[in-house]
Amino acid sequence: RRQRRVARAPTLLPRAAVLTRPEDLGWKEEHLDEQGVREALQKALNRGGMEGKALKANVKYPSRAEVMAAIPKDCFEKETWKSLMYAASSVLQLAASAYLAWRFIPLNAAAWPWWVLYATVQGTFATGAWVIAHECGHDAFCNEKWLQTTVGYILHSVMLAPYYSWQRSHAVHHAKTNHLTDGETHVPKVGDKPRAWERISKAIGFRTPVAIVRMIVRLGLGWPAYLLFGASGGPAYGKTSHMWPYKPFNHGEKDLFPGKHKKKVLKADIGIIATLAGLWIWGSKLGWASVAAMYGGPLLVANAWLVLYTWLQHTDVDVPHFDHDGWTWARGAFMTVDRPYGPIFDFIHHRIGSTHVAHHVNCTIPHYKAVKATEALKKAFPDIYLYDPTPVPLALFRVVKNCFRVQRFPGPDGMHLFTSSV
Repeated sequence: RRQRRVARAPTLLPRAAVLTRPEDLGWKEEHLDEQGVREALQKALNRGGMEGKALKANVKYPSRAEVMAAIPKDCFEKETWKSLMYAASSVLQLAASAYLAWRFIPLNAAAWPWWVLYATVQGTFATGAWVIAHECGHDAFCNEKWLQTTVGYILHSVMLAPYYSWQRSHAVHHAKTNHLTDGETHVPKVGDKPRAWERISKAIGFRTPVAIVRMIVRLGLGWPAYLLFGASGGPAYGKTSHMWPYKPFNHGEKDLFPGKHKKKVLKADIGIIATLAGLWIWGSKLGWASVAAMYGGPLLVANAWLVLYTWLQHTDVDVPHFDHDGWTWARGAFMTVDRPYGPIFDFIHHRIGSTHVAHHVNCTIPHYKAVKATEALKKAFPDIYLYDPTPVPLALFRVVKNCFRVQRFPGPDGMHLFTSSV
């Protein structure tokens, strides 16, 4: 009986664990034999959803020119009317939801379940508008610069996102994707010393409750913490703030907001101040409960969506990061992961999560051309294009439970992989 149970055990493992072993990844035997390497790789393969595609050694990546040549030229053409149509669609979704809530949900404590539902729906719609502004910041909205800037500035400002500041830091993120020092946003810590969440998990001997708390904190506070204090930003830039580009911030080896970008940060602040002033007038005239219910709740949900998207786009147990010696543009861009968000969220959020590889390859591709660009990349580079079929809630929980810090693994590729003591 014992032998029979052992024989059946592999069928209970994830598909990647059945099909892939560390020996199949092209690593040299001498590197696999170093202490803990084989075990760590096997753990990543067992837990991950991409059968080790991003963990393969000695992969030849294409040049930037080769990647661009693989994308149909019409994917780079912006159509103003179509971009405006999608922007209007997102705004109309917000307007309709807000009207129905204002008209039919009573502003009292007994109606709190309805306000939670409204916040969830409205925050989800708001994320779509945020993505449109994100497209403006990438010069992917239209050829009319004044219109593009106006749309992006207004949509981001009303959601308390400083347009020019984020535009600059996000450009750095794209330029140095999965770079451990010069990258920006969700840059993991490096080292063999357990992180705080990891130590807590180990101390109580049960990861799930700690993971739930970590997920709530990260999704709830991650976005404002990044904007205000540079949380999870690249270590090369020190302590940063998207609201104030001067001391005591921006004292790293590199300046996140150099030269003209400092004045642009202040220009972005004007939109934030205007929005806060509008909220103050609203609260003074109609009561702060209405501000909290109609605006505050949806904003929290939208912020959570932003963290979820950006976190899962470049982080997982089987997605490496690189230091200065191992990083290249192609490696960084192709360490982006497309995920299955489904047709409803793809429509509302303009496919920001399911076509993100194409977006990182060239961020000026409009979202309505990204599906075509994605198919071209999948066909041209099937060995390096990353898609994880794991359902998004499970993928998020996997990241929350296992992705605390990275360590450098041996070999010429300079991979840094997530490791954990729990």
